[in-house]
This record gives sequence, structure tokens and C-alpha cells, in this order.
Amino acid sequence: MSTKINFIPFIKRLSRSKTAFFGLIFLCFMLLVAIFAGVIAPYAFSEQDLLNTLATPSMEHPFGTDEFGRDVLSRIIYGSRISLLVGFISVAIALVFGGFLGAVAGFFGGRTDHYIMRVMDVFLAIPQLLFAISVAATLGPGLGNLMLAVGVAAIPQYARVVRAGVLSIRSLDYIEASTASGGGKFYIIFKHILPNCAAPLIVQSTLGVAFAILVAAGLSFIGLGLEPPNPEWGAMLSTGREYIRDFPHLTIFPGLAIMLTILSLNFLGDGLRDVLDPKLRR
Repeated sequence: MSTKINFIPFIKRLSRSKTAFFGLIFLCFMLLVAIFAGVIAPYAFSEQDLLNTLATPSMEHPFGTDEFGRDVLSRIIYGSRISLLVGFISVAIALVFGGFLGAVAGFFGGRTDHYIMRVMDVFLAIPQLLFAISVAATLGPGLGNLMLAVGVAAIPQYARVVRAGVLSIRSLDYIEASTASGGGKFYIIFKHILPNCAAPLIVQSTLGVAFAILVAAGLSFIGLGLEPPNPEWGAMLSTGREYIRDFPHLTIFPGLAIMLTILSLNFLGDGLRDVLDPKLRR
């Protein structure tokens, strides 16, 4: 037994919510912007025009330029690659490791469940942003370290979600039938149990990407993310705050990019919850 999502009815149900459909459309738009950044961006993200520094928005530079004369629009476009990559990869890290730990804890139970979940409780006692800051400060700046820091900090949440799903599924008849027919424990976990935990994991992952982008921006804002001249949105905000009184465009546009991306993911996550939860289907 496995959970399958029929794509066309799924999209129809999702489109009933205007906010969720907006989230889906905007997320697809941002993915296209990230993929084709080299074609869409009018300038290279590191191209400098020292004779045109801190220029306000104009036809030549719709979002203005920064303190080095770099086009802010181009840097936001290229920055979408970094933010979305960090969001998706960090959630994938948390999903793989957290999902595995949660599945093992829920399926085997007993001491295995006790020890794994007590460790997860310790990590959950630490605020996720603070834990990510600690990991990033230990590993140092860099894209890989940033994704790892955000991903590791989110592992306990996914372990909790998967464990709850496994506990509600493992005693069902088809699981017992698979066990009686000689199916291995890990075979049953990956073949039968985890696919039936897909719905809450999809919702959690969508909301997790939004939070991961926010955490990554926060780490870059305090200097624990990517190093210059990489166009990360949080780092752009950090630089722009020094000029916020006279040149607010340096913070307004990166801030809007972060806000709209996170808002669209939250809208999409709420819509997916309504669509995938049988109790909320109409």
C-alpha cells in the first residue's frame, strides 16, 4: 500500500485557494529566474561601475546600484539561485537524516525510540536559529557550510513528524501482512511506511524551505553565510543597512525578495496542508 497523488485533481484542488495558487505561481517564477539568471540579469552580479555608485533606481538600473556600482537587480536575480539552493538542499539534508531517524525510532520503538528521541529533544530545546548560528560559526563561512548548518538545525523537526506518522501506521494490517510474509524491517520502512508519511512531509518541507531561506539570510546578515562578492540576499541587507537613511533601495529590494519568496512558500504550504489532509478536502 502506498500513497499516490493524482497530479491533475491535485492542481484543481490547490487552485481553489487563491493564496496557495499564488504561492505556487510565484515559486515557479522564482525557480525560472534562478535557472535563467545568466540570461535575465542585465549585468553580471560582480560587475562594477565606480563612476555610478549608490545610484538611485533608473531606467539603466531599475533597482539602483550599490556602493561599488553593482546593479542591485542583477544581484537579486543571481541571489535567488543561492537562496533557493540553500533552502532546498538544507531541507533535503534535514529530510533524509531526520526522516530516517524518525522512521527507525517509530518502527523499532523501545530503547531505540527512547534514545533517539531524547537526543532530538535536546536539540529541540535549542532555538533553531541559535543552533544554526553555532554550527555555522564552528564550520566557518561558505555555501556548503551554510546549507549544512541550516539542514542540521532542522533535523529534529522532521524526525518528530516522521515518527508520529510511523506510530500511526506500523500497526495497520498491511504492515503486519508484509512482516508475516518475510519482509525485512528496513524494506517495510522504505517500501510501505515512509510513502504513507509523504503528505505531512511535503507540507513540512514546503514550510521548511521558507524558514531555511530566512535562517540563511539571517546567518549571512551577521557574517556567517557566504563571503563577498556573492550576491546573497541577507548579505545585501547587511551591507545596505549602513546606507539605509540616504539610499533605502539597498535594503528595500533585497528585503522584498526575501519577504515575497517566504510568503509564497508559506501560502503554498498552507494550501498543500488543506489539499493533502483528507479531513479538510471538500
